[in-house]
Amino acid sequence: MELKKSNAPNKEPDFGRLEFYLLGLIVCSLLAFSIETALDSDSALIPYLHLFEWVSVIIFTVEYIARVALTKPVGSYALSFMGLIDLLAILPFYLSGILDFRALRAVRLLKLFRALKLIRYIRALDRFRSAFNSIKEELLIAAATAGVVLFLAAVGIYYFEKDAQPEQFGSVFHSLWWATATMTTVGYGDVYPVTVGGKVFTFFILIIGLGLVAVPTALFATAMTSAKKSFKRPAKSKTKD
Repeated sequence: MELKKSNAPNKEPDFGRLEFYLLGLIVCSLLAFSIETALDSDSALIPYLHLFEWVSVIIFTVEYIARVALTKPVGSYALSFMGLIDLLAILPFYLSGILDFRALRAVRLLKLFRALKLIRYIRALDRFRSAFNSIKEELLIAAATAGVVLFLAAVGIYYFEKDAQPEQFGSVFHSLWWATATMTTVGYGDVYPVTVGGKVFTFFILIIGLGLVAVPTALFATAMTSAKKSFKRPAKSKTKD
């Protein structure tokens, strides 16, 4: 198989069918990592899982080096988001030999970055990225509005409940936990109002919270529908002989 090298700026090489095999290898490596966490340290499968990890990391390393070498301009891939993700997917394996055992546990968690490599090979996520880019300004406004309402909710419940429950609502910062759980409609039930005014206030906050969650959801659903239509291939026109 021949790798295609493009002269376009910031254009990564096209690995063709190899990308599907890399996708399968990513899934298998994540599965092997998960199996390893469920086994005892003296299990007979451990050596085989470690061997598989060696092989997969070597393949990912070769892939990373190939992308760095073939992407123009040189260094653009290494500094890109996907380049950093690919580096973080293999770096813990090499760092594990120079760190002590206590740090090794934390470093091994970075192997979960390997899951993010799936972003590269699932083409349908291009529609997700396109939809997000088309409504990022609206999402920013919705997030800012939610932040303001969240703060106002915390201030309101603080004034209603501070005397009745000074431990749970002793400050606005304490009240932010209740405001977050209520506005997101999670409702853990560990902190809740007991006064009449607090309960009435909670009712209105719940209604507002439903609206704040629904607006971004509707925006993103509409954007995804538009992105799906724009990514559809145009139908081939039939010509008469």
